[in-house]
Amino acid sequence: MDTFLSRRDVLKSAGVAAAGIALASAAPALASGLALNRRVTEPGRRRVLRLGHLTDIHVQPELHANEGMVACLRHVLAQKDKPELILTGGDAVMDAFGQAEPRARLLFEMWKKILKDECPLPMEHCIGNHDIWGWDKKHSKLTGDEPNYGKKWAMEVYGVAKPYRSFDRAGWHFVVLDTVYPNGDGYFGRLDDEQFEWLKGDLAAVKAGTPVLVLSHIPIVTAGAFFDTDPKDKGDWTIPRARMLEDAWRLKDLFGAHRNVRLCLSGHIHLQDRVDYNGVTYLCDGAVSGAWWKGKNHECDAGYAMINLFDDGSFEHEYVNYGWVARP
Repeated sequence: MDTFLSRRDVLKSAGVAAAGIALASAAPALASGLALNRRVTEPGRRRVLRLGHLTDIHVQPELHANEGMVACLRHVLAQKDKPELILTGGDAVMDAFGQAEPRARLLFEMWKKILKDECPLPMEHCIGNHDIWGWDKKHSKLTGDEPNYGKKWAMEVYGVAKPYRSFDRAGWHFVVLDTVYPNGDGYFGRLDDEQFEWLKGDLAAVKAGTPVLVLSHIPIVTAGAFFDTDPKDKGDWTIPRARMLEDAWRLKDLFGAHRNVRLCLSGHIHLQDRVDYNGVTYLCDGAVSGAWWKGKNHECDAGYAMINLFDDGSFEHEYVNYGWVARP
């Protein structure tokens, strides 16, 4: 795909009205990033911010993942039209969830060093399930009383006071959600009730006409989650609660009451897809690590997204294959 398509362009094409689903993997030609210089534009609008969305990096010393993270960041910075802000979508490391302190520290220190050495751009971070230290107590052997247990360590590394928050930039309102909810030694996707009440108040306070972008790790809505199960095996399509938010219904209704919510970005499933529903575009942006540094994940190359935000609330999006080849 050689051009950017705005949400309005997509809705006009193919007769999509209330809902549409598009699944795509990155075209090989995008490895050079040249396709990003040719885009469909609309008269009367002005680009206000250019974003990079990098999710599911899963940095680790194994599988040359540290080299892969460096290669991705250098590819982003080599773009002729560089982003002004990078959003990370969670799962920075592989993996703190079931690890003792020494391994988790090694991973977080590796992440911090690579960013310090390679990325001068401002960043905003989202917490993923692999960033959470020790929730899998069976394997981490933690008690839960450790000072940095759970999301605290990731919050310290990311430099945030809470795992969810909002901020304003370039005429857009950004909401960063915490979508990883504890479930025994595991997790599933949802907002706790306190966060949901905060979100209702946050959206209600946004000035009318201000477009809203929502960033989460686990998708609010995704088509890719269907491919975790085969209906031949179970008789029906099923969506695991760890792949998509189980409370997507109430977020859908909340967004319906706040029509300035335009774009929701996520990662987690390591697939690149797009769902347009009731005026909101939901984009899953693959994974920098592809299939956890083992090549493609199904049809999805290792990659990241470039996004242009405009003053009229529209956007342009492209998934970029940065050319990484898996190494044993």
